[in-house]
Amino acid sequence: MSTEATGRPEPLSRTVGIKQVAAHAGVSPGTVSNVLNRPERVAEATRIRVERAIRDLGFVRNGSASTLRAGHSSTIGLMVLDLGNPFFTDVARGVEDTASERGYAVILSSSGESDEREQRNLRVFAEQRVRGVLLTPVGDDGEAAARLQDRGVPVVLLDHPTPRTNQCSVAVDDVAGGELAVGELLDGGARTLAFVTGPSVLRQCADRRRGALRALRAAGLGREAMREITVGAMNARSGQEAARRLLEAGPPLPDAIFCANDLLALGVLRVLLQAGLKVPADIALIGYDDIEFSAAAAVPLSSVRQPTYQLGRIATELLLEECDDSGGHAHQQVMFQPELVVRESSRPAAGGSP
Repeated sequence: MSTEATGRPEPLSRTVGIKQVAAHAGVSPGTVSNVLNRPERVAEATRIRVERAIRDLGFVRNGSASTLRAGHSSTIGLMVLDLGNPFFTDVARGVEDTASERGYAVILSSSGESDEREQRNLRVFAEQRVRGVLLTPVGDDGEAAARLQDRGVPVVLLDHPTPRTNQCSVAVDDVAGGELAVGELLDGGARTLAFVTGPSVLRQCADRRRGALRALRAAGLGREAMREITVGAMNARSGQEAARRLLEAGPPLPDAIFCANDLLALGVLRVLLQAGLKVPADIALIGYDDIEFSAAAAVPLSSVRQPTYQLGRIATELLLEECDDSGGHAHQQVMFQPELVVRESSRPAAGGSP
C-alpha cells in the first residue's frame, strides 16, 4: 500500500542495515562504517548527518558480525562462587564500574560452588568470544583458567591467589584473616572454639582454617581446642543448620564461634538467640567479609573486612591491561591484607570498630 493511499509513511523494515543508513544520509556505506568504527576520520557535518540517520531509522549495529571479524567481543566474563553472597555483589560492582569506564560490558555468572557448573559456564564464555575472564574458581588446581588461557583468552583469578607466573591474580590474605578472627576471640577470653566452615575444596575456607589454627598455636592451645562443623554451602541457612548441630551435641558449648563468612555467622546468631543464649555473654561470635548486613544484625557482628570493591576494580584493570596488551604486559599477583572489625558479638566490652 502506498504512502499516498494511507497518508502514512512506509513502515520501516524489521532490520535496518548500513546500506539503508547510507541512502538515508546521502553518503556511501563506507562512510557509515567509518562513523561507527573510526569517527575521527569523518568530517563533523557528515558524521552528524549519519548519526541522525542512525537515530531516525533505529539502526542497531550487528555486534555478532563485529565480533566475528575481530575474533573477540567488547565483553568480559565474570564468574563468582555465589551471586547470593553480598561479598560478590560488591566485588561485581567494582568490576562493572571499571569495565564500563573502558567501554566494556560484563557477562556475570555463578558457579554455585559447583565444578561442573563452572566448566559449563566457562564454555559459554568461550563461545561468546569474551575478551577476557575474571574467575573465582571452585577448585585449587587452576586447570579451568589454564584451559581458557590455552585458547588465547586472558584470565585473572579473583579472590584467589595463583602460584603461576604467567597469570594475574587479586586476592586477600585469608590465612592472616583467620588468625585475626580467632585472635580476637582469644583476646576476649575464649579457650574453646567452634569453626563453622564450608566445603574444604574452597580455598577461602581452607586458608581461614589455617589462620585459625595458627592463632591457637600462638596462644599455646592445640587443635583439639577448636571443634569444626562443615556445611555444604556458605549461606545463612547452612549457618542455622550448623548452630542446631552444635546445640544438639549438648554441653559443654564452646566459648566462641568463628564462621568462615558473615552469612554463616548471621544464621548461627539467629539460632543462638532463638535458643535463649546471650551473645557474647554466653557465647562469642565472629564472621568474615564484613558485609553490609553485619553491622545491622540483632547483635552487631564482629567480622574481618575485605576490600571488596577494590578487589573487583584492580582485577578488572589487570585483565583489560592484558587484553589490550601488545606484548609488554607484566603479570601481577596482588595480595590485600584484611582488617579486623570489632563489634558487640565478640566481647562484651566492645563498642564498635577500632
